[in-house]
Amino acid sequence: MPDPARPRAITVVIADDHPIVRDGIRQELAKHPDLLLRGEATSGDEALQLTRDLRPDVLLLDINMPGLRAPQVARAVAALDHPPRILVLSAYGEVEIVLEMVKAGVTGYLLKDEDPSRIVEGIRAVATGETWLSEAVSRRIAEGTIRSIRGEQPGLTRRELEVLVLMTQGLSNEEVADRLALSEGTIKNHVSNIYVKLGVHSRAEAVAWAWRHGLGGNPTELPEGNPVG
Repeated sequence: MPDPARPRAITVVIADDHPIVRDGIRQELAKHPDLLLRGEATSGDEALQLTRDLRPDVLLLDINMPGLRAPQVARAVAALDHPPRILVLSAYGEVEIVLEMVKAGVTGYLLKDEDPSRIVEGIRAVATGETWLSEAVSRRIAEGTIRSIRGEQPGLTRRELEVLVLMTQGLSNEEVADRLALSEGTIKNHVSNIYVKLGVHSRAEAVAWAWRHGLGGNPTELPEGNPVG
């Protein structure tokens, strides 16, 4: 009979087509009583089916397997009722791949050359709703954000940046106009220019771009080097 005083173990499904990798993860999980391996998959299709059947707390997903591609698996899993958290374990650390997987619904991304203890930490973290990224991946994303803020992304004027940051705070065009002592018509023009420069079509997309590039927050703390519009 389960001990009610003991927390329920975190259940895990491993999806990786390399037997040596699965064996290493299996041995590491066996050292931790709070982690319970429920099943192992060797293809994208099998990963999705096992996840549907076993309903684990965490799916540990390799990014390069036969069958369904990892983003397809992640999207399908994320669409399930009460979906598990998805922690990617991959040999690929390129920012574009990481962002594609995050958009598909994963909450963690680790590289295969990390210490096995990091996998355990990652499983525990994503199981509780945290985001867990490899240090190398976090560093690459941060470097990309810094480059974009310095102007390597579509160039917004200083005024457009101010408007965009105020938009991230949920302010309407009228409220932005009041804050900047400008007319609402001028703000509408700035917003239209922002959409064109960022290649977006809605306020939500513009705000998402701003947060993704580290621009959510205080408009008085904008990076230098942008002309005032």
